[in-house]
Amino acid sequence: GVLRYFALGRLRPFVAIGLLLAFVGWVGVRERRATGIRQTRATLLDLRRAVDAYLADHEGGCPEKLEQVLVYMKRQELPRDAWGQEFRFVCPTDVPGLTYELMSDGPDRKPGGLDRIQ
Repeated sequence: GVLRYFALGRLRPFVAIGLLLAFVGWVGVRERRATGIRQTRATLLDLRRAVDAYLADHEGGCPEKLEQVLVYMKRQELPRDAWGQEFRFVCPTDVPGLTYELMSDGPDRKPGGLDRIQ
């Protein structure tokens, strides 16, 4: 009946392959985003350790720029998040209980977006 009318009998293998490729692509995009988030969190952890070491050595005084903590990371340049953006650093911060804020804008690269990584 209907399958013959639209000649889908011959197209069935192509539709199946197309759906399979779409599914594999969708899984790949999700995994790439998850991998970027994990990588960014690991980099943030390294940066936090360096900032904490700087604060300890300078009696709680904030660095003027994030570049000042590179000595504690033994690196020549600041790391970037998984999407190639610089990290946001605010010190001192207005948030009660925090000395500083260190975050990535996340995959959408929008400051303060819902997918930021702290």
